[in-house]
Amino acid sequence: MPAYDAVLFDLDGTICRRNQDTDAIYAAAFERVGEEPFGEPASLWAELEGPPDHDDWIGYIGAGFARLAAQHDRSDVDPLALAEALASLVDDSAVELLPGAAAAIDAAAVLGPVGIVTNGPRDGQQTKLDALGLRESFDVLVYGAELPRKKPHALPFEQALAALELPAERVLYVGNSLEYDVAGAQNAGMPVAWLREEEREPAPYNPEFVLDSLADLPSTLTNAE
Repeated sequence: MPAYDAVLFDLDGTICRRNQDTDAIYAAAFERVGEEPFGEPASLWAELEGPPDHDDWIGYIGAGFARLAAQHDRSDVDPLALAEALASLVDDSAVELLPGAAAAIDAAAVLGPVGIVTNGPRDGQQTKLDALGLRESFDVLVYGAELPRKKPHALPFEQALAALELPAERVLYVGNSLEYDVAGAQNAGMPVAWLREEEREPAPYNPEFVLDSLADLPSTLTNAE
């Protein structure tokens, strides 16, 4: 008997990643507001705290630009204007599957229902799924940004479990974030397969499975039977 009756996945960083030219849109944001560029995309990402705030994305990115502006002595710029310009240039359809994602989804579908639990907003996440040709591959889609509480709270996972009408222990969750995916799913009573981020170790978290690639999921599901 299979160990699980369904599999739920995170989306960003687990099934797909953006493939838009971040250097180009970063430079274009400065051009759009008529300012000389400073910093670079990597330095902006490094100044962002925590996961994206989907309730205030402009404020979230603007805070990063404000920190960079201070570092580069650019008090003349408007960080929120830069954030708005950057947001207008982001294309949610510019995504690609991560290695092994298609095979992982197919293997999960052999067991039973397959779903997505993501913190992202409905419109942007559906655009990504449509661009990947995957929206019809999932039986359950839960968007944390549409709920009162997002991951790592248990609520998004509990909503997915209610839609599946399955007990938590019979549903495996697959995600790349220890702090949001592993913590949230386990708080909801679900076992987790963590997609390792480079050489990071899971401690102090304790996911049931550690994957170096989604290509490892089919064998993980088979061996868990």
